[in-house]
Amino acid sequence: MNKKDQIVDAATKLFSERGFENTPISLVCEKANVSKGLIFHHFKTKNDLLREIFSKTTQLIVEISNSKQTHNTAQEKLLELIESFFTQLELDKMLIQLNLNIILQPNTRIILNDLIKERSSFILNSVKSIFRDIDSKNSLVMSYLFIAELDGIALNYLCIFDEYPLQQIKIHIINKYSK
Repeated sequence: MNKKDQIVDAATKLFSERGFENTPISLVCEKANVSKGLIFHHFKTKNDLLREIFSKTTQLIVEISNSKQTHNTAQEKLLELIESFFTQLELDKMLIQLNLNIILQPNTRIILNDLIKERSSFILNSVKSIFRDIDSKNSLVMSYLFIAELDGIALNYLCIFDEYPLQQIKIHIINKYSK
């Protein structure tokens, strides 16, 4: 792993655990085992470091979405998307929690506003393309509801309930959208 990746990895973990505003650059330096000068060589500001982390997670979302591009029916694509969502939720718990935290915090929302809008637009368009084939008349509303449902599941699983029945909810969502 190169030094820039070490910095991004350390900052991601720290921002997830402590929050962006409660993580000084000195702690990122310590965790990444690099100097402040090296961090500022790669990132002009702490805000730029946050934007890099958010951009990398967006790129991961795009790659996952593109890798799932198959010639399946809309229903199969939707179920594939649900499976992928629940898999990522369990595998990348820290990264998803960080994303929720930074999107919900007013100060970080300001820093990332353009990137959040770009990611949200990508997700909405991807979901809408699936729902367009299922119910073209209601595809926009169905897409917003579906995204809100998944966001709510992530929020409850990661931030609210200690004993969250994730597997049962996954089965319920799959059954709901299999019809």
